[in-house]
Amino acid sequence: MARRVTSAEGTFGFPCGRRTAAGSFGRDGSKEVGARTLGRGSRSERPRPTVALGRRLRALVIAASVLAASSAPAAEESLPLEKIKLPPGFRIAIYARVPHARSMALAPGGTLFVGTREHEVYAVRRATADHGGEVVTLAKSLDTPNGVAIRDGALYVAEISRILRYDDIESRLDNPGRPAVVRDDFPKDAHHGWKFIAFGPDGWLYVPVGAPCNICESKDPVYAAIHRMKADGSARELYASGVRNTVGFDWHPETHALWFTDNGRDWLGDNRPPDELDTAPRPGMHFGYPYCHGGDIPDPEYGSKRPCKDFTPPAINLGPHVAALGMRFYTGAMFPPDYRNQIFIAEHGSWNRSTKIGYRVSLVRLEGGRAVKYETFAEGWLSGRSAWGRPVDVLVAPDGALLVSDDAAGAIYRISYSR
Repeated sequence: MARRVTSAEGTFGFPCGRRTAAGSFGRDGSKEVGARTLGRGSRSERPRPTVALGRRLRALVIAASVLAASSAPAAEESLPLEKIKLPPGFRIAIYARVPHARSMALAPGGTLFVGTREHEVYAVRRATADHGGEVVTLAKSLDTPNGVAIRDGALYVAEISRILRYDDIESRLDNPGRPAVVRDDFPKDAHHGWKFIAFGPDGWLYVPVGAPCNICESKDPVYAAIHRMKADGSARELYASGVRNTVGFDWHPETHALWFTDNGRDWLGDNRPPDELDTAPRPGMHFGYPYCHGGDIPDPEYGSKRPCKDFTPPAINLGPHVAALGMRFYTGAMFPPDYRNQIFIAEHGSWNRSTKIGYRVSLVRLEGGRAVKYETFAEGWLSGRSAWGRPVDVLVAPDGALLVSDDAAGAIYRISYSR
């Protein structure tokens, strides 16, 4: 039985199988924040109850859920959305509260599926275009189910070493059943083992495998690479090499070329190397790791083995250590026309830089199919050395709004535009 939570739950700790009172954020309870001046920028399963609850305790749980639902505005108030700076005309609001929210995938019926780096996968039922409805725990006890993708009515979930499939998922949110195992022979390394997955225009499922280290030269070509396979798991093949750790990719809406983010190595200083935005319009390209970073920075340990000129340079370099993760081409009609087919990138933020950087949503502008400008679109999750949120993924909603996941705040934001 699926476990349900609502957007209003503060701890997300209600027992499995219990429905809380309706408490998703409504228009009357949501707090939208208008645009402020934008500065241009240059990066275990929680314990569950194991014994049956008595009638009195069940009553207390139900009462607590009703109280939580009634305090939905207070839950949203706990996130300081007024600190987020956006270009004029843009607004940000809470779409749903989802624990540890990471990668997102939207089904045709409007259900938003959300992976985590914990053990759960969630589904946010569609309520209105402005806000999500009930949040359902679809699966638990999984191994870092970060990646989610939708194909022919089925939900694909990427664990560290397995790809799972839940068939006919939107009609089975309350009882998804046991998933089919599509493939289970990916490496079990936890280091950079969490995966973003997506189906390409060719109908194949693209699955990355990160480097099992900060910097190393692996003899197994499965590492530091992007692979693709048919939807049934067959015919897996290597698509791109020299990719240290990509946690987000998308295809150009017109050319259908693959674009992806890549996280640079650590411990070369605060300002080197950059994270990258790369493009692979065809299979067989190599992007430099572990020999070359950012197109022109030889690695001090491995750079003598192969020169930078041997590899495909980045489409554009991003900030150093910004942890560029999810990215999407903007294909909606809500934003001004100059955003059409441009790239939004979620920057999770640096973890070991002396001055923190990232913790924002960036925009890469393209002209003639080339990346020409890298700028900040939304910022304010970082204040000095303290961050209250960390963007992970971005997704264009059917109405043209931009959804942004945040695993630190446990939230899905909705960024909209109006003149």
